Amino acid sequence: MGRTVPAVMRALDILELFLDGAPHSAPDITVRLGLPRTSVHELVTTLAHRGYLVAAPDRPGNYRLGVPTFHLGNAFAEQMDLAREGRAVAARVAARCAETAQVAVLDGTNVVYVATVDGQHPVRLASSVGRRLPAHCTAAGKMLLSALPESEFDLHYPPGVTLLAMTANSITSPELLSKELADIRRCGIATEYRESNPDVACIAGPIRDSSGAVVAALSVSVATQRWTGVEQFRRYVTDGAAELAARLGYREPLSSVAEHDGGERCGPRQVHDETGQAGGGEDSAGDAENAQ
Repeated sequence: MGRTVPAVMRALDILELFLDGAPHSAPDITVRLGLPRTSVHELVTTLAHRGYLVAAPDRPGNYRLGVPTFHLGNAFAEQMDLAREGRAVAARVAARCAETAQVAVLDGTNVVYVATVDGQHPVRLASSVGRRLPAHCTAAGKMLLSALPESEFDLHYPPGVTLLAMTANSITSPELLSKELADIRRCGIATEYRESNPDVACIAGPIRDSSGAVVAALSVSVATQRWTGVEQFRRYVTDGAAELAARLGYREPLSSVAEHDGGERCGPRQVHDETGQAGGGEDSAGDAENAQ
């Protein structure tokens, strides 16, 4: 790597100071960054001359970001491709956990998979790239549904309707779906066990964009004979989702970083009959939420 230019580094430090959304004065910049007053004056004058900083009309002596910074942000946003970035991150996750990793987005009541990468142990899935599946039957879909406003959820899933079932374990009741989405919001991850495929379990985490909105979900799908529980795959999903979110420009607030209570259950619905074999059906759906 070549030599860095101190003046450019300082100019960038000044611009990044405005990421908090507030106007700043030259004296404020001097104190916050610990730079010489003369240097700050020259750098602010130069940035203002190029339009990267403009005078804040309601705060005399203060500056805010100018239009050129908006153009730079737009240019960066336009070159971002969720499918491309998603596939790159999914490939890293698949290599780490040896299972199939996917990235999906929500389209109404369906999920559309924009990236799928097989791991060392590929599984036969219905979720190929471009395929649409009922959101309520998949971990990625439930993760995305959990981020919807209540009014939008009620519009898509009015009380009393019967939802399409892909397997005997699929959720078919909006009321039960709503209850599970509340659990997902609390836990920060979504799971499904034999709900879209009788031989597959899945875990998913949220992907946020630069505004903090959940725009996609990253999931890992595992053959049930290799599934030993949520904790086996949680870290792969949360780390992968965080990496992809960072690539999309998301900056996680420090105040939102909290460790999840290890005693709280955040597992998939599993339905078992008296022999201990996985079964299904709406009648036992309530018991399934307490089974691992």
